Amino acid sequence: MKTINIGLIGFGTVGQGVVRILKENRKVIEERLGAVLHLKKIADIDIETPRAVKVNKNILTKDAKEILKDPEIDIVIELIGGLEPAKTFILEAFDNGKHVVTANKALLAEHGEEIFTKANEKSLNIGFEASVGGGIPIIRSLKEGLVANNFLSIYGIINGTGNYILTKMTDEGGKFDEVLKEAKEKGYAEADPILDIEGIDSAHKIVILASIAFGTYFPLKNVYTEGITKITPMDVQYALELGYKIKLLAIAKKYNNKIDVRVHPTMIPMQNLISKVDGVLNAIYTTGDVVGENILIGKGAGSLPTGSAIVGDIVDISRELIVGIEKKIRVPSLSYRKESIRPLTHMDIKEVVLEYYLRFSVLDKPGVLSKISGVLGDHNISISSVLQKGRREKGSVPVVMMTHEAKEENMQSALVKIDKLDIVADKTMLIRVEEGKESKE
Repeated sequence: MKTINIGLIGFGTVGQGVVRILKENRKVIEERLGAVLHLKKIADIDIETPRAVKVNKNILTKDAKEILKDPEIDIVIELIGGLEPAKTFILEAFDNGKHVVTANKALLAEHGEEIFTKANEKSLNIGFEASVGGGIPIIRSLKEGLVANNFLSIYGIINGTGNYILTKMTDEGGKFDEVLKEAKEKGYAEADPILDIEGIDSAHKIVILASIAFGTYFPLKNVYTEGITKITPMDVQYALELGYKIKLLAIAKKYNNKIDVRVHPTMIPMQNLISKVDGVLNAIYTTGDVVGENILIGKGAGSLPTGSAIVGDIVDISRELIVGIEKKIRVPSLSYRKESIRPLTHMDIKEVVLEYYLRFSVLDKPGVLSKISGVLGDHNISISSVLQKGRREKGSVPVVMMTHEAKEENMQSALVKIDKLDIVADKTMLIRVEEGKESKE
């Protein structure tokens, strides 16, 4: 039976998950693959700290070069994260004729074009299923299972920390800071959760998905990104009363030759399946012109779900090695052949047309609604409903409005004027609404 030699760089939580899967599921993997996956070397800056999974100390090293320069190693797994030295290690692996598997969404979002180009030049594979959605096979679905489709949209919950916080706020009415503290205590949020709660992690992932779906290199800097730190229990409650839930959504849509890619808190109708995905779970909707709507739901993080995706990539690459596919890439990195990758125009957030939830904090005086609606009307924004309750804060009352579809640029201009009115006590809260008509039950 053929042996495929593997080198692992990064022996942290996910790295340990990969090793555990390779050990505990060795038999079933060999039966499906017809070869032995041999973990020849593990590199990490810390090889002294005991791990949850036991390995022979002889395969441990602090020097990643021992893996990158070993002529017997076929596949390099990069799990150190961050931009450097991860990028250097991956490029050096390619230069040394090695295939690569990585979970590094930040690196691929920021330097994907360089990395994918190098892999293509060297006729080597890069597996990155684990970079988006943990154990959810979304990348393989886009590249292979749904390859016959022109994709119209992708949107979803692709950050478990943000989803956990919003779920707790919805179910229990907690304040953002309180729920975030609890999430840290339970291990659902990092000590520094900025990438999760500010939407940056989701932005990294949607860039990868958009690039695959639409056959383009989409710059991370062009993704409008807004986090969930400003969401209050009041907004969560009003959303429920109006028939919506608030989720942190990553969204990619194609309009002819323009792509709209953004991340922000979003109100979605309760009858939409994605509104029911709670806790740390992820969910990704895809809409194809042939197949219609599909949804994938599962664990978006964790050592074993992520490790499962990594081992899946290893097996895919190993199958090519077994049948002797040399100097050819069976499935292109972004699904499209390199000559078909083309630039597409980025749609600025100002061009997007959406419905909106607006919460105004206003003085309890006559004529308030007419002044606000007058400004909105001047900017071609019409109101679909108004919700007004008693005073919640001394000297001011909340007024909630839902609008019909309006252009973002008009909405932002209107809010600048409204927030300057003498009847407005605080900055207006805006949450975008995605009805998701194509995805309703």
